[in-house]
Amino acid sequence: MGLTSNKVLALAVVLGVVLFVATVWLWPRLARRNWRAVLARVGLLLATQLALFAAVGLAANKSFLFYGSWADLFGQEQELGVVVDHSAGGRDVKVVGRQQLDVPGGSRPAVGGQIQKIVVSGAKSGITSPAYVYLPPEYFQPAYAKATFPASVVLTGYPGTAENLLKGLKYPRTAFQQVKDGKMRPMILVMMRPTVAPPRDTECVDIPGGPKTETFFAQDLPSAVSATYRVGTKPRNWGFMGNSTGGYCALKIALHHPERYVAGAGLSAYYKAAEDVTTGDLFHGDDRARKRANLLWSLDHRPRGASSFLVTSSKEGEGNLKGTLAFIDKVKAPARVSSIMLDSGGHNFNTWNREIPPALVWMSGRLSAS
Repeated sequence: MGLTSNKVLALAVVLGVVLFVATVWLWPRLARRNWRAVLARVGLLLATQLALFAAVGLAANKSFLFYGSWADLFGQEQELGVVVDHSAGGRDVKVVGRQQLDVPGGSRPAVGGQIQKIVVSGAKSGITSPAYVYLPPEYFQPAYAKATFPASVVLTGYPGTAENLLKGLKYPRTAFQQVKDGKMRPMILVMMRPTVAPPRDTECVDIPGGPKTETFFAQDLPSAVSATYRVGTKPRNWGFMGNSTGGYCALKIALHHPERYVAGAGLSAYYKAAEDVTTGDLFHGDDRARKRANLLWSLDHRPRGASSFLVTSSKEGEGNLKGTLAFIDKVKAPARVSSIMLDSGGHNFNTWNREIPPALVWMSGRLSAS
């Protein structure tokens, strides 16, 4: 049974209730003042509290998907079992699994599209990372057999998993519905976590002597995907979006690499690289690199490209409102900026699920298939 399954949650709730009832029922019998009775009372109280905490934790995780699996919860990386051939003639993208979209007729790719699990090997960065690719139904339809499609990289926050983008934030299903409703054009989604060197949070920068995360996202990833799927290689063919850390990365990569991405959307993004115990030493004393990772500084001091940006915040409940308003104020032509401002909303899945549909429509309007 999976970590996010209803059965696991129900089992934890039932266990908590049973232990609570047992504690109330047995307490009079354990009222003696000998060491066995004391240990029994302590054991019952401890077991009951652990069961109740487990039920609450499982419920919270099911709602917000902090962890997608038992392996993720205990720090185990299942994806590391995939072997990628780097010999001559080897491919930068290896498809290791396929799954259908949970929509009527979804068993047929031409009706429901398809989600492919892949492993991307970065030629320039040396990074190998898993990802999910959503291919819309049109990708498999004869009328589009020779057509190219726009694509957007989608990143979750840290330390989230790529599965969060499928289950909790429902990017593929939302994109499918938006196209069906005529609000956006078909678009390929490349869904990942921002930490391509887990468990370290690399903040999408090239770390001296460490992972070249910026190179991976700015160069390796779009090149590898375009070589495998029918996606163009021009900036107008590519967008970047994400939430929280993923939102910071989306804005950062689009800002610093307009030659690769024409648009970046940051949902609840922050605007300078975090530096804490999860990141380690990102810049090794290079103050110029630290300033470059501050998006507000970059808007003031670096050449401006023609990228489009979307930023989101809430008038109440979000901690990034001040930074978001400053970002909007600093974006100047030829760049463009748009925003989604909710009256209230927190740094959570409920808020992002309110922002993702219009953000996908916005992204689709900035990208071109040709």
